[in-house]
Amino acid sequence: MTTMDYAALVIFLVLWVSYAYVTTARSPFPRTSLNQAMAERRRQWIYNSMTRDLKMIDTQIMAGLQNGTAFFASTSIFAIGGCFALLGATDRVESVFRDMPFVYYGGRTAFELKVIGLTFLFGYAFFKFGWSYRLFNYCTILFGGMPMMHEANADRKAAERAAENVIRMNVIAAKNFNDGLRTFFLSIGYLGWFINAYVFIMMTVVIIIALLRRQFYSEARLAIMDDHETMS
Repeated sequence: MTTMDYAALVIFLVLWVSYAYVTTARSPFPRTSLNQAMAERRRQWIYNSMTRDLKMIDTQIMAGLQNGTAFFASTSIFAIGGCFALLGATDRVESVFRDMPFVYYGGRTAFELKVIGLTFLFGYAFFKFGWSYRLFNYCTILFGGMPMMHEANADRKAAERAAENVIRMNVIAAKNFNDGLRTFFLSIGYLGWFINAYVFIMMTVVIIIALLRRQFYSEARLAIMDDHETMS
């Protein structure tokens, strides 16, 4: 691989880490991201559930969140299998790439290293989705242990402690899910590396810009913000 390939890989990793940093709760930026706002909405949801004894709706929401992580975890496994299949078809890919004028083919070793890197991306996503699935399961158990409405009214502090445990577990599970989903999005940019390093950089930058717009300037963000926050 060329120096430009290594530079593109470094830029990819730096943009990935930087995006994760600015969209977390510890971000130094004053503008609230969509992920941060949703974490607060999760808190409101759990505290709202304390005002009713019938929690079938809440458990259905929990099941929906867990099923979503299971879907993406399964998709990650299929993607990993596709990467191994691609490694087995290196000779065929090599013959195709050599005939494309706009593709820089750095040789068999470089191609296999890129495929291995893509496999690691999907493997990372799988572990994030798998852990998120497990955490949502724990969250459901903690939610089932929350006191009934009359018990919550009798001992408000104990009820709030139980609610905070559920909230923290739910937010952590959501963070891992977001990490896995972010990896999926950025893997699209990684595919540009199979063309050349410049396309790799360009696609990564475009994806990061699109994700930042969704986090800070999208209609989805405005839809869940309070009136005084929509102008920020």
